[in-house]
Amino acid sequence: MPASTRRDFLKTVTTASVATLALGSAARAAEGAPPHAKGRSVVGLRAPRIDTVRWGFIGLGGRGSETLRETMLLEHCEITALCDNYGPALAEAVATVTKTGRSAPAAFGDGDEAFRKMVERSDIDAVFICTPWRWHVPMAVAAMRAGKHAFIEVPAAVTIEECWQLVDTAEETQRHCMMMENCCYGREELMLLRMCREGVFGELFHGEASYLHDLRWQLKELERGEGTWRIREHEIRNGNLYPTHGLGPVAQYLSINRGDRFARLVSMSSQSLGLQEAVAKDFPAGHPRRTANYVCGDMNTSIVKTARGRTIVVQHDTTNARPYSRTNLVQGTRGLFAGYPSRIYLEGRNKTEAWDTDLAKWFAEFDHPLWKKVADVAAKLPKDGTVSHGGMDFVMRWRIVQCLREGLPLDQDVYDAAAWSCISELSEKSVAGGGAPMEVPDFTRGAWETTAPLGIVT
Repeated sequence: MPASTRRDFLKTVTTASVATLALGSAARAAEGAPPHAKGRSVVGLRAPRIDTVRWGFIGLGGRGSETLRETMLLEHCEITALCDNYGPALAEAVATVTKTGRSAPAAFGDGDEAFRKMVERSDIDAVFICTPWRWHVPMAVAAMRAGKHAFIEVPAAVTIEECWQLVDTAEETQRHCMMMENCCYGREELMLLRMCREGVFGELFHGEASYLHDLRWQLKELERGEGTWRIREHEIRNGNLYPTHGLGPVAQYLSINRGDRFARLVSMSSQSLGLQEAVAKDFPAGHPRRTANYVCGDMNTSIVKTARGRTIVVQHDTTNARPYSRTNLVQGTRGLFAGYPSRIYLEGRNKTEAWDTDLAKWFAEFDHPLWKKVADVAAKLPKDGTVSHGGMDFVMRWRIVQCLREGLPLDQDVYDAAAWSCISELSEKSVAGGGAPMEVPDFTRGAWETTAPLGIVT
């Protein structure tokens, strides 16, 4: 984002949100009480098939440009339109498309609201939204209201009200709204999903999920990049700012929104130390990074209880020296898996009461058919570094296109986007209340009780 945009960022987004998304928050006085539905449920939504998916892109920075490059590797896709308010990024994205011999996509870069013109085009079926968090909901709602399917980067929303706006709009428009939680498509995560569905771990009763990632380097992004807006969140919020990378896969293992749901949450944060130490080291006295008040605790720990009595520990720390981890633990009555480092224990399978860290034999037995299928596709792609995050991004995008072309329900729907994202605001409220319990809204309005668990898709 240009500096002028950043200065007025929160004010601009708030104004846009109120103007576009005022959907009647008075009905939501009790967080745990679902409001009256304004449309039909989109549980298991099967949209009309799209033979060739015509894509529009909003946001062409680091993540958006990765998404563009990988989408161009997929069959049955066209790049119709691109949107970014930063001219050089937009021009580079157009060149990325045309240098492959494709026709130049329409380009939209006239200010922060240019996306509204783009989504009205009749030659777009679906939109990728790869922008700062507080733009996700205004852009997704505009896309759905224009008849497009919306695919949003994580988290889908920042507030509970925004989560309801996504749900209400998807139900009103009968359009897909998916938060693209790529970690659900990692090889280990897909293997674990299969093992959970096949009952390998017995009855599941506990999970642990985290996002532990040293992002202090973002402090030095002062003109461009995530640091220009993401660091600001540490100044205005104290809770789990980014819950879904760890939580998404665990929620799928435990069939959240498909036989169970998040019911309540308690949360606590440690003191805030990491950013203060970093800015004291790297910035001179009087610099805005030095004078900012970083209120977000370094480690946030939340405990979620589900309607069926399961527990999930969710943690967040992006401001301290540590190796990357998402924890990724699922415990059943017969054993468990834990990630970072990856290890497994199964009663009757392990020779001793010790972890098995050799996953090769487990992959040989339980590798997910979706991973194996798409791995064969990916093996034929150029080895130029375009496929990111170990292949999980490519598997996710390949699966999205498959679902759109075949008219299949998505693996992640708008109810997942809302339930996984709402942990942020609930954790903030619990922390502010000294660890007070918070009720988690039922975004499915009761449909979770009769919705089948996500199967072993192929």
